[in-house]
Amino acid sequence: MCRLLTNRLNFMKNYLKNKNIFISGATSGIGEKLAMDLIDYDVNLILVARNYKKLENLKQSLGKKTNNKISIFKLDVRHKKNVTTTIAQILEKQPIDILINNAGLALGIAKIYAGDMDNWDNMIDTNIKGLLYVSRPIIKHMVAKSNENDKNNCSHIINLGSVAGKISYPGGNVYCATKAAVHSITDSMNADLFATNIKVTTIAPGAVETNFSKIRFKGDDKKADGVYDGFQPLVAEDISNVIINTINTPPHVNIQYIDIMPTAQRNPYLLDKNNIK
Repeated sequence: MCRLLTNRLNFMKNYLKNKNIFISGATSGIGEKLAMDLIDYDVNLILVARNYKKLENLKQSLGKKTNNKISIFKLDVRHKKNVTTTIAQILEKQPIDILINNAGLALGIAKIYAGDMDNWDNMIDTNIKGLLYVSRPIIKHMVAKSNENDKNNCSHIINLGSVAGKISYPGGNVYCATKAAVHSITDSMNADLFATNIKVTTIAPGAVETNFSKIRFKGDDKKADGVYDGFQPLVAEDISNVIINTINTPPHVNIQYIDIMPTAQRNPYLLDKNNIK
């Protein structure tokens, strides 16, 4: 596998070398896999998550594979003051070239008249407000860099959306609404950043087998595993590959929107459960 990756990189131009890449929600699922895969591109990583012990373990693991800088910060994106302070501290020490807004979650699958309002608050605070809290100071920093008129000094923002942000499904209600908001916010970012060297992309996955469903069902493994029964879902590596191919592009290329689903799925409703793993 390493030899195959090395051969592939030999044929690809690495536009990411020495870039500083900020990843939220970096200790599990897509965020963790992305951090691990990006090491091969000779980048510096800024990893944030709520669990500092997991961040330390990840940093130790990554440090065995690279001499590049790996910075870790305990951060709950829901807490505005903490986000503002932490990002200010980061930017005092190093610029941020690429922002990956990966932190997000779904909680429960109750119909809207039976929904848990605490779950609603958590999803809205994380998926929408948290993304905004993180993005505002980093984008302001990126705009200042863009004004230096170096066309090769481009920045990039990746927002993790979902196919649920395009088509709602029963029990998805507030989660679907938060991801629709992410898509709309990303569109607005692209419009507001017109005439800068800042790229903006929505990555909208379908069914990805990570810890997503375990969190949604609060540790009920049986329910979580049942989501992926009967078909081959995407895995974190699939999304990581798409993100890396999206950000590793020439300065003049801005891939603005990507839907990615398993072959067995065409939208939240059309899922071939007879397509066995």
